[in-house]
Amino acid sequence: MAPTEPEKTSRRKQFAETYRMAKKTDPAIGLWILGAFVAAAAVGFVIFFLLPGDGAIGIAMSVVGALLFGALAAMIVFGRRAQKAAYGQMEGQPGAAAAALRMLRRGWKTDPVIAFNKQQDVVHRVVGPPGIVLIGEGNPNRLRQIMATEHRKHERVASEVPIHEIVCGNEPGQVPLTKLVRHVSKLGRQVKPADMTDILNRLKALDANRSAIPLPKGPVPTSMKGMRQNMRGR
Repeated sequence: MAPTEPEKTSRRKQFAETYRMAKKTDPAIGLWILGAFVAAAAVGFVIFFLLPGDGAIGIAMSVVGALLFGALAAMIVFGRRAQKAAYGQMEGQPGAAAAALRMLRRGWKTDPVIAFNKQQDVVHRVVGPPGIVLIGEGNPNRLRQIMATEHRKHERVASEVPIHEIVCGNEPGQVPLTKLVRHVSKLGRQVKPADMTDILNRLKALDANRSAIPLPKGPVPTSMKGMRQNMRGR
């Protein structure tokens, strides 16, 4: 018997871990996945059954089509409900925004907790196509001063780079945790990929003058990266 590839084993573990995490807050996730598979498989079977083909070949094509449609629908439902469950578990926890930002695709550099105060109001940083994005998490009144300070610091080392400020929360003018990644992704493209290295080097020099800043303590889920890979089928 051929040994199981480590990559496939790791992928199965990621699926299992993500499923267990999601089931804690979404007990019906298994039924939703099964329902999606059955419904899509039925549609796939009918579509392939109506295609030209006789006898055993037609039946075989119909079964394969049913399995493909069912698996695709099950993966889509699993990804969406797992993501919703993960956000539900993170909501209100210290560092939740940093965990959510791990869902950003390639081409982004995320630095969690570049600044925070004694009350554990924190500022995260993301560098990507829109430029520099500062994400505040905590009390909006206390964050105002921290965000302004960080804005000035970044402006000194990268004055020509657009700097965006976002406060993650559910109050007016804030961006909810569930919409944070999408909001950041839609800020536009104002920085060329070729300029990213120069920007990151400047920020590295800025961060070198900071003291070590630990991530605020709290039960923040850490399987977002695995869930992101599962959703992409990787």
